[in-house]
Amino acid sequence: MNRVPRPDAVLIQAVIAGALSFAHLHDLASAAGQSGWKAWAYPVSVDLLLVAAWRRLRAGRDRSSWTWFAIALAASLGANVATAGLLDLQQVPAWLRILVAGWPALAFLGGTLLVHAPAPAAVEPEPDEEPSAPEVEVHRVDTPEPVPPAPAAELTPAPVKPPAAAPAVPPALLDHARSIADAHRSSTGEQITADALTARLGLPAPTCQAIAAQLQLT
Repeated sequence: MNRVPRPDAVLIQAVIAGALSFAHLHDLASAAGQSGWKAWAYPVSVDLLLVAAWRRLRAGRDRSSWTWFAIALAASLGANVATAGLLDLQQVPAWLRILVAGWPALAFLGGTLLVHAPAPAAVEPEPDEEPSAPEVEVHRVDTPEPVPPAPAAELTPAPVKPPAAAPAVPPALLDHARSIADAHRSSTGEQITADALTARLGLPAPTCQAIAAQLQLT
């Protein structure tokens, strides 16, 4: 179902006010000696300057836009007041004729400055302040440089002497240790060490030392 368009009261009011202001500017320009199409051009010039300045104000705050907006508004309000019976339109004063005659140049200057003025810089919204995360102090642990090993000193191996109170080694155990040493020499070509023999036997250290002393192992 189609809706019936409702009249906008604000729009109607704006059209009425604009028409009245337009007519007052025309009457004032005609009384000041501007006849024919020139009298109709004056209200158009005033309204266009007013709209141009207002658009610049909507884009951003600009002092020059405020100045030209105030000038156009004063021209429109002045015409409305002057034609309300406060001024004899049959005998217009000379200063008013000068203002009306100089208005085209003033309106041209204002329109040119408004058109060619640089666009106002857009104001960026400030970001909401957020609680900053606590700063964590990080201590760097540098890896120490490897220390080159010191050259091993050439030492002459000394024969291992049995301790003063060395335990007695049974002959069978001594023969078993000697067979392990012989097997190691035959497989590797080198004499078995006391530490290696101790690891192979798995006996207490004093007993192994006594066996190594009798076998003359280092």
